[in-house]
Amino acid sequence: MKSLQIDLNSDMGEGFGAWKMGDDDAILDIVSSASVACGFHGGDPEIMARVFAEAGRRGVAAGAHPGFPDLWGFGRRIIPFSLGEIERLVAYQIGAAIALSTYAANPITYVKAHGALGNLTQTDAGVATAIAKAIKAVDSSLICVTFAGGLMHPIANDLGLTTKAEVFADRAYTEDGCLVHRSEPGAVLHDVEFAAQRMLRMIQAGGIETTSGQMLPAHFDTICVHSDTPGAISMAAQVRRVLENAGVAIKPFK
Repeated sequence: MKSLQIDLNSDMGEGFGAWKMGDDDAILDIVSSASVACGFHGGDPEIMARVFAEAGRRGVAAGAHPGFPDLWGFGRRIIPFSLGEIERLVAYQIGAAIALSTYAANPITYVKAHGALGNLTQTDAGVATAIAKAIKAVDSSLICVTFAGGLMHPIANDLGLTTKAEVFADRAYTEDGCLVHRSEPGAVLHDVEFAAQRMLRMIQAGGIETTSGQMLPAHFDTICVHSDTPGAISMAAQVRRVLENAGVAIKPFK
């Protein structure tokens, strides 16, 4: 196989106050990029500063992970904001991430929308545009991470942003390349070996593998393992192990 490299990221810093979600330190020892919650679906100033700093000590790139203001539902419920409100709530969260990551001496380099907000960018041009406009307005040098094959990729490019596309190691894909809804059986993958081998197949084929085994051509630059998924540490470690054993280098995107 020709020489390849990929970024491995995880969504983290998603606790709140005394409430903990995921094992951030363990994930940081595995991934190359950390997408840090900005206080709306999870996270707070103390958690953000700590995770940004710990990522920096490990040479892990940092990004903002804005979502709907939905602590109760962990950002996985659609809230009917106007497009202008979405633009401003994303800008607000990017600002918080810039401040705390700069404070922690590991400035963010990218923005990646979380949960229901992120899912909307795959099919809703208005939401995708609102988020891309927020990134451009706050800091146009920040990379916009998009769903592979989703609407946001060309929209953000047209606005002059640098984009990187993402696939998910722990989520199943429909036959049209969208994520299987979390309410459906099999939407979240737990077999670490299957997930790792699927990622290797997808990299080698340059596509998204659906639940039927079909491979949809798609370019992607980063793989996500959700830190709140049960068994996330084992899955992230196995994905990295399988890819590196196959000659795929794990490095932050630039």
